Amino acid sequence: MKRRLAYRGRSISVWVEEATLPNGHTTPLDIVRHPGASAVVPFESESDVLLIRQFRHAAGGTIWEVPAGKLDGEAPELCAARELEEEAGRRAGRLVPLATIWTTPGFTDERIHLFAAFELEIVPHRREADEVIELVRMPLDDALALIWSGELADAKSALALLHAARHLGRLR
Repeated sequence: MKRRLAYRGRSISVWVEEATLPNGHTTPLDIVRHPGASAVVPFESESDVLLIRQFRHAAGGTIWEVPAGKLDGEAPELCAARELEEEAGRRAGRLVPLATIWTTPGFTDERIHLFAAFELEIVPHRREADEVIELVRMPLDDALALIWSGELADAKSALALLHAARHLGRLR
């Protein structure tokens, strides 16, 4: 396969790759290579979760999310635990893997590992300078309602919440 690096940034690289498709056709593709990420639904109680309202320049403002971040050479569960502490100021007594998702497989290899966190302990958050975050506790049902209303439109967060609800037997 022929490929060339078109751009290398802080967290992604963009490659132009000549791909041979299953039908034998060869075509150039722009592929964003990403190290992957983890996202975690923190449960403050059996029925309450923590969501974050985070400013996202690319989204044009503040959006609802679950704590998440890019893998930094560590295992997905360690990334989830790190991001939970950094963004939400919580340490998980127990992390449960829920699923692994492709974000947008039409142009990137990014995969996000989804977790639920239980038995939380409050610790100092360690937000980075570019993280503008408000922590919000709410019932899981209210978080799910944000998905159905379209207020929570972040795909990784919506899927993490849906998988967490299913894990607890709240969805089939």
